[in-house]
Amino acid sequence: MLLIAYGISFICALLLIAALFLYFRKRFRARVVSLFMLAAFFFLGAYTVKMAVAFWIRFSKVTAGDAVYAALKSQAWATAQVGTTLGLLILTVLMYTKRQDLFVVFPAIKNKEENGQ
Repeated sequence: MLLIAYGISFICALLLIAALFLYFRKRFRARVVSLFMLAAFFFLGAYTVKMAVAFWIRFSKVTAGDAVYAALKSQAWATAQVGTTLGLLILTVLMYTKRQDLFVVFPAIKNKEENGQ
């Protein structure tokens, strides 16, 4: 049952990342991106990595001689957990400070041809 829940979570996260990728593509072209959506994308990316590591841990077998392999899994899980926690922390701060409407504006990049040089 747990693997089914992991699978559904992983697939939903991948679909959301794909949708957010399309959103960000449009927003980066307009050179204005919502900070809240950027934080949500960071959280979702870390969560997806965490689910992938959970599958990796669940479906692989570690024997006593694979200490390096077990340490790698542990480090991957810890990294994914830190990313997920940072994403949640950023989202929480933005929500409780009522800063959901902050936007990052990127300056236009001028080509040498446009400057006449």
